[in-house]
Amino acid sequence: MTRVLIAGGATGIGAAAALAFLEQGAEVTVCDLNAEGLSALEDKARDLPGRIATKVLDLSLMSSPAEAVAFAVAQQGGIDCLFVNAGLLLSADLADWSEEMWQRSIAVNLSLPMFLTQAALPYLKASENASVIFTSSTGALRGHAGMPGYHATKSGVLGLVRALADELGPEDIRVNALLPGWVDTPFNDTFWDHQSDPAEARRKIDAGIPMRRHGTAAELAGTVLYLASDAARYVSGTQLVVDGGYTAV
Repeated sequence: MTRVLIAGGATGIGAAAALAFLEQGAEVTVCDLNAEGLSALEDKARDLPGRIATKVLDLSLMSSPAEAVAFAVAQQGGIDCLFVNAGLLLSADLADWSEEMWQRSIAVNLSLPMFLTQAALPYLKASENASVIFTSSTGALRGHAGMPGYHATKSGVLGLVRALADELGPEDIRVNALLPGWVDTPFNDTFWDHQSDPAEARRKIDAGIPMRRHGTAAELAGTVLYLASDAARYVSGTQLVVDGGYTAV
């Protein structure tokens, strides 16, 4: 039975992945700051074959990686898949960016994957099929005004993946990045709030996607399950783009 720790899974892609793992009978621990979202996730998981445990945790704090891992191991006895999905998207004109905004972006989007992997390492080494998955973004490949912290840190995640894949490969631990395109989740609300005409901005974005629409969180979950599965045992150090063709044109 796969034992999964998801950091950032109360809503959106993380929640969809949690439910998909549970449908396969996995043991899943989800840590997130959103207590209401975690409660709703538990309700959705109630009749699924897997087992879920949740913990309200501020993942921007340096103490959170150790807390998350300790809680997960206490609940499920180990970690086979670490899915670091938590992210922070702040939008503002460059003149309005503060040091606090910049540091928060780094803490959640870049420091958390690094130190959560470090904290989980002893348990990943003990796993027979260890997989680490970081949610980056097509924002690591393309840019949007008002989002320097997001784009810089999500690009940094790709470098972190390559470095950790090289270091942990001899331990048979795979490290990969998921790069979602435009996905219809509350995560993007701060981007839309930064637009002078959100409806028109969305229309233009959808028009530039070959599939002419945003994706859904459920459409990303299958890629997460693949990266955690036996089918991906020789996949490491790579980035899988799931964006409806957005970065292909």
